[in-house]
Amino acid sequence: MRIIGIDYGDSRIGVAVSDPLGWTAQGVETINWRNNIEEPIERIVQIINSYEANKVIVGFPRNMNGTIGPRGEKTDQFIEMLKNKIEGIQIIKWDERLSTVAANKTMTELGVKKSKKKKVVDQIAAVYILQGYLDAMAMKG
Repeated sequence: MRIIGIDYGDSRIGVAVSDPLGWTAQGVETINWRNNIEEPIERIVQIINSYEANKVIVGFPRNMNGTIGPRGEKTDQFIEMLKNKIEGIQIIKWDERLSTVAANKTMTELGVKKSKKKKVVDQIAAVYILQGYLDAMAMKG
């Protein structure tokens, strides 16, 4: 079974998926949205169904001191809405601190132009979030 990784943002949502063995994460797409959160949630449900995923890892933003701020509260609301659409599929909050920073650094190192970064940074952040989860689970055995 595959696992979906999500980097939730105010205007873009990055989505990644694990390989069938749960070893590696690959980017799927970046969902652009503005006002109606129902549209990206429906797209995420389609992705979950198409990959027959049994688990969703959502990057959860915490402040550097570990507290939950306004961004975390918005992410909690998003998770609740998603839960209502995908009953029976486990949703796990995963610490996403620095995932977008790491994604931007990787793209800079690869020479990705600034104009193209915006299109893929959230997808790459979703890969970092999901890969972090997969690696942690592999270490647990």
